[in-house]
Amino acid sequence: MSQVQDDLEVVTGEAAEWLRANWDPDLTLGEWWERMARSGWSFPTWPVEWYGKGLVPHLAGVVNAVRRDVGVVPPPAGIAQNLAGPTIIAHGTDEQKQRWLPGIVGGEVWCQLFSEPGAGSDLASLQTRAVRDGDEWVVNGQKVWTSGAQFARYGILIARTDPDLPKHQGLSYFVIEMDQPGIEVRPIREMSGRAIFNEVFFTDARVPARNLLGELGGGWGVALTTLANERTMLGAASFGSAGGGMAITRPSLDARAGDLVRSGPRAEAAGSGAGDLVARVVETYGDAADPLTRQELATIYSLLEIARYTDLRVRAAVEAGGRPGPEVSVGKLAASHLLRTMRDTLLRICGPAATLWGDDAPMGGRVHDIGFASYLISIGGGTDQIQRNIIGERVLGLPREPRADKDIPFRELQVGTRQPA
Repeated sequence: MSQVQDDLEVVTGEAAEWLRANWDPDLTLGEWWERMARSGWSFPTWPVEWYGKGLVPHLAGVVNAVRRDVGVVPPPAGIAQNLAGPTIIAHGTDEQKQRWLPGIVGGEVWCQLFSEPGAGSDLASLQTRAVRDGDEWVVNGQKVWTSGAQFARYGILIARTDPDLPKHQGLSYFVIEMDQPGIEVRPIREMSGRAIFNEVFFTDARVPARNLLGELGGGWGVALTTLANERTMLGAASFGSAGGGMAITRPSLDARAGDLVRSGPRAEAAGSGAGDLVARVVETYGDAADPLTRQELATIYSLLEIARYTDLRVRAAVEAGGRPGPEVSVGKLAASHLLRTMRDTLLRICGPAATLWGDDAPMGGRVHDIGFASYLISIGGGTDQIQRNIIGERVLGLPREPRADKDIPFRELQVGTRQPA
């Protein structure tokens, strides 16, 4: 038996044993999340000293499957847990980890304050400023497309601290408290009636100097860690290897945990992989003998395998001690194409009912989710066009795009509506 198979069986057995012995549906959600986090089974790939088991990344999917099989409430899964936590572990001091990680594993909602009206794909052109004032930094500017900002306790913020340096060098990375007078959050209402995204305005908002993550002026490197985790998460979520959906609302920590175990058609759909969901839709609403449907299913299966093997390459690089490289962009681009292909098939089979939401909608509304997500994944974490540029330059060896502004101080650039100083 191979070492990999040995590891799989050991982790499966240990996780199942602990979950069956410790799951108590009468605990509150907060109590259950704290119990599971302290055991290391909430975030098993994190270091042992920081709420993890130190497992290699490919075993995280094994633990996710065991949780579903045992029937427990999964750990929190949002920007705090998928993006902020790994970034803090990679770049934070021990004091910062002690200060922020307990709340993160306990279900706190955080938001990501990166994109701006004039700085999305070209993130390094951001204009939000942070100016030192004693033991604090004063922040002024605007962010946009910020998921869950209206519920967040903290935000991971990248701001410009030195406009005299070139645009990639004058950035710093902060953790900022969202509940303060200098921050205004304006939800962006969608035609569905929901408001996932927000505009965030900073007017003399303040952040303690000790909330600087990484080195002053080193924000771009810290942000790349966050973006790599975001792209890996988005790619993995497309074929079901992620632990669960991205949560952006504030959880009810006092709720009885047993009442939150998913049930019904939406839960069954959410608990299965993307390919299984499409197959169930075909069985329920379509015709598996139809030649067009069979061809579409074959295409989706091929794309799922491409995404799965690309994800394994990313995880193997991390296990070997390296940093995720351009394979992250390959995986995200493949996931984007996969979701659009799934969307088209699901819409064709379900027809107008695919736009419905609720327990009586196809797969409890999961088909509706994929229709919306097919657009989001093409933009969030870097657009498809950005991923193609990265692949072209770092995989195919094509010439880099000209960067005339590479060595020019930011204050001398014309960016968006801003004129050079």
